[in-house]
Formats: sequence, C-alpha cells, structure tokens
Amino acid sequence: MSSKFWAELSSDYEKLFDLEFGYDVIIYAGEEPDVKEIHAHSNILCIRSQYFRSAFSNEWAERKDGKFILRKPNVSGYLFNIILRFLYCGNIELKNLQGSDMLKLLVAVDELNIQPLISHIQEYLIEHQPEFLNKNPTKLLEIAYQHETFTDLWDFCLDKVCEEPKILFNSDKFLDLKAPLLELLLKRDDLNADEIDIWDNLLKWCFAQLNVKDDSKKWNKEDIPKIEDLLSRFIPLIRFYDIEPKDFFYKIYCYKDVLPKDLIYDLLEFHVVPNMKPKSNVTPSRKSNLNLKLDSTLIESDFTSLFASWIDKKDSKYYNKKNIPYEFKLLYRSSRDEFNAASFHRNCNKKGATIWIAKIQDSTQLIGGYNPLDWSGTGWKNTSDSFLFNFNDVNNISSVKLGYVSDGSRAVYCNSNYGPSMGDLVCSDSNNWEYDYLFNGDYPNIGIPANFTVEGYEVFQVIKKT
Repeated sequence: MSSKFWAELSSDYEKLFDLEFGYDVIIYAGEEPDVKEIHAHSNILCIRSQYFRSAFSNEWAERKDGKFILRKPNVSGYLFNIILRFLYCGNIELKNLQGSDMLKLLVAVDELNIQPLISHIQEYLIEHQPEFLNKNPTKLLEIAYQHETFTDLWDFCLDKVCEEPKILFNSDKFLDLKAPLLELLLKRDDLNADEIDIWDNLLKWCFAQLNVKDDSKKWNKEDIPKIEDLLSRFIPLIRFYDIEPKDFFYKIYCYKDVLPKDLIYDLLEFHVVPNMKPKSNVTPSRKSNLNLKLDSTLIESDFTSLFASWIDKKDSKYYNKKNIPYEFKLLYRSSRDEFNAASFHRNCNKKGATIWIAKIQDSTQLIGGYNPLDWSGTGWKNTSDSFLFNFNDVNNISSVKLGYVSDGSRAVYCNSNYGPSMGDLVCSDSNNWEYDYLFNGDYPNIGIPANFTVEGYEVFQVIKKT
C-alpha cells in the first residue's frame, strides 16, 4: 500500500513541475542563443537543495514582481530540467544521455550540492559508459581532480590509467595534463609501465610545455635552466635504477645537462662498476613492475594477461594485469644461451609447464606455444591443454590467432635434437623451422608459415602463484 501512495505523491509533484502552477522562481539556463526559461517553486527547491536555500535566503537571486530570478549560463536548459525533475519527484533518466552530457550533468549537480545525484551519476558513468571513460582519460582525471566529491570517478580513472598507462600516454590530450596531476600519477607505485616509457613520456610532456625541441643540440642557453627547473619536481619520482643500461646511455645520459650531476654520477657508477648496488636513498621500484615485468626482448609485459587467460581456457580478456595467477620466468633466450637444441633442453628440461615465443626473421610476426607438461625425454606427449599462437604483427595485440591442440596424442614432441616442437611444427637444431598443419592436423591452421627462419626465441617457465 505505502509504495503505491509514494508513487502517487511523486507523480503529483511531477505534475506540479510540468504545469508550473503557482511558480515563484524563474531560471534562465544556458547561454545565448540557447537560453531556456524554466519555472519552479522556491519552497520545494529550498527543501531539496542547500544551494537554493542559500540563493533565496542570502538574496543571491534577483527579485522582480515577487519572483526570484536565477541565471545559470553554465548549465543547459535540457540538463537543468533533468535536475529540477529529480528535485520535484525523485526520478532521473540517464540512459538517453551521451557520456559528455552526463559529465556536464555531474558537474552541475555538484555545483548545486545535490549529494544523492553525485553518487548516482558517477556509478552510472562507470557502469554504462566505459568507452567514453577510456577515450577521455585526461579530461576525466582533470575534472575528478578538481571536484573532491567525485571520489568514485577519481578512483576509477586513476586505477584505469595506472593499470593501462598507454590510455593516457597515447592520448592527444596527454600534453595538456596539469603538472600537479602528472606529479601525482608518477608518485604511484602501481603505475604499470616500463620505467623508460614513463621517462620518455615525461620528457615529451616537458618539451611540449616549454615549446622546445627534443634535441639537446638545438637548445639555446635559455632553454637549459627552464628544462632543468620544470623537470626538477619529477626527477625524484623516476625509478632510474630500473632502466636498462642501453636505455640509460641513449635516453638518459644524453640529457645530462639538465639532470642533477650527482644522479648521473651514481647511475654511471651503478651501470659500469660490477656488483654495484643502488644508493640506499633511491625510490623503491614500482610494485607493478616488480610483479608483472616480463624479462623479454620480444614482447611487452602486457602479453602475460593474455597468456594466463589462454592457459586457463578463458576469454582473452578474462585476466588483467592485477589478477594474473601465474608468473613467467625466463629459462632460455637464444641470443643469450646459444641457438641450438642442446642449449634449449639444458635450460628447459624438467621445469614443468612453459610458454615459448619466436620471432620470424625480417618481419613483425611472432609465433609460439604452450606446453603444460615438460620438454624432458623422447617421443610424443599427450595433453589436451597445449596450444599454438600467431601474432601477425607484434605491435597489434589484436592480430593474434590461437589454436588449441585437436589431437592430444601428438601435442608435444620431445627430442634432444629439436627445439620446442609441437604437432606438425618442427623446430630443428638450426633456425630454419617447418610447419605443415595439413600433414596430421594436430593443431588448427592459424597462419604459421610452412617454412621460415627464426631470428630468435625465448622460453618461459609458467609458475602458478600461491
């Protein structure tokens, strides 16, 4: 019974708003030439909103002919109507709003201090507008940073950017990011990017702010102190000791004129002197890099969530970087451990499940496979869990084709004279490999060439996290 009465009461108040009977408030919403005149009742607005109580009691609003006059050029008439309808009857419809309009509505209800809507709109945005949020990371971070009540949106955007920094770094709006917000991001221990990529993007941002070239040979005398001054607040936030020696030489040392001299000296000492430890006062490694960094010269750490999903026969996006249940430990790298079968078996036998990855020469193509057993012994091994994969372009993760074994009796072939052979894929002792999926059809056709030369390959032990 009571719910019926509440529904009738809500409907009656909505009629009052629509019919405008006895209104004493005139609101001019929007900017010219799209200003809309809206009529309302001061007693209802005062009861439902502290903003309107203050506006009417403190005479923020004009008075004319016994009516309050409010002008809100920063809120469109369409959005103001949505807000007022909620104040009258408690109803709000968001499904027909685009993400950009929903964000404008959120800013408006924050200004009007309508607390229930602030939480509701944030929840709706996060649940129903993920594409909009992913396309506008810089804008959303800036807005959430400026509005302390947008806690849900702030947490969502910050977690998303830290989980996938490329969303921000590759955005054409990244260079517009305000310095305090960039500083806050670089402080995060869970910013999931290689440190050299963080450094590269910091430099890109810095040079854009100062409108200088990314070429120290073209700097004038006035440029150096400006760059040094802008970078100074960010230098302590970069984990320089996590950057590889080659990247240090080519991407950091060349900027020594704008970096602290003691930092350059300490890093040179660390990279040149054998067994030299980092200084005790350095910023600790980011947790994400410690947990997720893949020791590979062929692929990025992003691939580990993909591999984990395939191993558990889940959708490719089942795991993300925060919940991967496996570690991937490098066992063998052909460029480091010699390119031959003996070295492969010496490093990989009796190590249990492995993932191997090979780069096809003179291309961006990668192939690989998963062996859930091991590489010890001689002959065929039976499993229904192995698979092969093929990235036509390693720079495009969506280009992958995946094929689980169809004949488990010929899933994996172990022989001391062969590399990681699986089904009809023959990995010889040299770098010339063969694949004929039509011979026995142990795995489906996923586009691996019939004959190809391997530039190099790596094998990783798959370790279940405890």
